[in-house]
Amino acid sequence: MELHSVPDGFPSVASADDGMAGDCRGLNFFDIDQGLQDLLQLNLDPQLLEASRTPLRRLGALAGGRLDELAAMADRNPPRLHTRDRVGRDEDWIETHAAYRELEQYAYCDFGIHAIGRRPGLIGLPGTAPALLRYVCQYLFVQAEFGLICPVAMTDSCAHVIATHGSDELKQRYLEGLTSIDPLRLLKGAQLMTERQAGSDVGAIATTAVRAADGWAIHGEKWFCSAADADLILLLARSDPDSHGTRGLSLFAVPRRLPDGKRNRYAIRRLKDKLGTRSMPTGEIQFDGAHALLVGKEGDGLKIVLEQVNMSRLSHGVRAAAMMRRCLNESLVVAHTRRAFGRRLVDMPMVQPQLLSLRLAAEQALSLAFFVLRWVQSASAGDADAAARVRVLTPLIKLGACRDNVVAATAAMELRGGNGFITDYVNERLVRDAQTGLLWEGTSNIVAIDLVVRAVGRKHAHQPLLRGLLQELDAAVRRWPAIRVLPLLRQRIDCLSDELQHLALQDEPIGAVSLGMRTYHTISAVVLALEGCHLLRERGDGLRLLYAHAVLQQRLVAFDSDGQAMIHVAAVRAAALGAVVSTRELEDWGV
Repeated sequence: MELHSVPDGFPSVASADDGMAGDCRGLNFFDIDQGLQDLLQLNLDPQLLEASRTPLRRLGALAGGRLDELAAMADRNPPRLHTRDRVGRDEDWIETHAAYRELEQYAYCDFGIHAIGRRPGLIGLPGTAPALLRYVCQYLFVQAEFGLICPVAMTDSCAHVIATHGSDELKQRYLEGLTSIDPLRLLKGAQLMTERQAGSDVGAIATTAVRAADGWAIHGEKWFCSAADADLILLLARSDPDSHGTRGLSLFAVPRRLPDGKRNRYAIRRLKDKLGTRSMPTGEIQFDGAHALLVGKEGDGLKIVLEQVNMSRLSHGVRAAAMMRRCLNESLVVAHTRRAFGRRLVDMPMVQPQLLSLRLAAEQALSLAFFVLRWVQSASAGDADAAARVRVLTPLIKLGACRDNVVAATAAMELRGGNGFITDYVNERLVRDAQTGLLWEGTSNIVAIDLVVRAVGRKHAHQPLLRGLLQELDAAVRRWPAIRVLPLLRQRIDCLSDELQHLALQDEPIGAVSLGMRTYHTISAVVLALEGCHLLRERGDGLRLLYAHAVLQQRLVAFDSDGQAMIHVAAVRAAALGAVVSTRELEDWGV
């Protein structure tokens, strides 16, 4: 198959003359993502942007090529558990396919995605990478392979916890390995919290930790253990036997190998046969007096773990954005290369709204991810307002992007048709993997309660966020008084503040998920509009303003009425295909 450019600027794989639709194999996922490039230009220092462009283009090419091939092979060849070695010793180990191991080589060693925020000079950068670049690497990698990024992100998270809360002994033993790109020295991390009786209800954890001469001994079982063969496990256990609920829970580091090289005292009982993330081993682990070291202060386990949860929720939002971008890319190729009834699908008026829905979901998630990452660095430096913004935005992006991802994956499969249902194409894997975001790090109900009751009701963390957005919108209205979507979004922010505060007063707020989704659509629409104002000023492109208008009309007004509000037919096509949009067109389309 050859590469060619279609009239609206999206390069796609030309289909053969047999009428079959093409796919994304062979495309560079960085080059074809204009939204990503625009946001990098708006958010990165020019020198850092220039330094990162080459490695990101290389990762984009790999994601559309070799990584994509490996991901398909790894998905078809899931890991296998061996409970004993060849001479009968209880040395359990997990056999992964060669494709998965090659994916690990790219993620951990070639790009050091787990370490570029802590180890300077990786992928040609002058120093360590800011949070934004770390997550952009995840974003590009996930468009090929979703499962592996879980252990990659957990390794990064383990390094953060050890560096922030670990003793000198823990740092000396493990920090170098957790940030290494040498496969012989690399230590992979995992966090295990779930037990049979304790999923979202962390206070029901029954695993115990007993003081021992050389640290602590862990007894109990963890039920859902992703990256089950990790070199270092962080887990919650009850260090006070008389405690109840979340009190008395402490965080412990459990190495796979003891300092003398012997296997630690725990066993992988079985591997899960999962709907998605089949490439990555998830198992059940029994701890029988496993040696462990305390992380942080005794009793502070949940407090420390919540830091990890926030990092993981942000990562899930970025991963959902990546998968929706892959869904969009596949659908654009299908629409440009598949002909039916004498026309390309992309020219059919009923297909264009489908593409628009996929485009909006992908761009909303990407913009909100960049917006969160704008505040992460400041929050880490002690900025209280920035920390409050992050506190709201991390559950928000996890809730909204992960729920949208399920719909987007299904829509992309439907657009491809029957071929999207078979394993020859990536669509069915995207559908399976998308479900993961609804489960890991909290279901929609749990995340919505965290957002509405805890972040808003108890912390009032929404106030700096909404106040800052209103200030930016007011400035934009003064600069662009003719753009109609800006004051409409301002009205939405005012209404949203009242709704959040009202619902947050309830202990079990029925409607928290629905309000959470309205919050997600409102905040992302505002962010899209503000980005659009910058791009309109810099190069006369109002496309992201059009996205904001479409979100308002089709994802927010729809909440207030029985059906979706209509937008101009020409605007639908322009937004669906990512065309450059002029100020005159914005005016003509009522944006």
